[in-house]
Amino acid sequence: MLNEALVAAVKNIVVLSKSGKEDETYATYASLYANPPFASYSSADQRQALKLMILAKGIPTFPSASIVEAHRAAIGPLQALVHAHGEPADYQLLGICFTRTGDEAQARASFQAGLDIERARDPQSPLCGSLMKYVASV
Repeated sequence: MLNEALVAAVKNIVVLSKSGKEDETYATYASLYANPPFASYSSADQRQALKLMILAKGIPTFPSASIVEAHRAAIGPLQALVHAHGEPADYQLLGICFTRTGDEAQARASFQAGLDIERARDPQSPLCGSLMKYVASV
């Protein structure tokens, strides 16, 4: 039943986005991430819902207030994923959120932590290269 609620929420977000309702779309993302049941979803489901927003194409260089607030709402769930699993890709998503909320120091720390872990695992991985670019950008 939890997955049904998540799927319904994501479908609603997609409809809002396709309708060009940016503020409503990002307010709905923020509400989803801040909602206590979000933490009870599987890590994989949380990641998918977070990636949908964070890795979306077309986010402006200077994001609107609704985009910033949605990324701020994603920080808590991402920090929980980072603490629970320590996955470099989660650090990257967290760093992107910090960047979009204007916290470059936290972004750099997150990207660097992810890079350190991924570099120890596989220094030739695409994720390692991506994290290196992010570290250099902040």
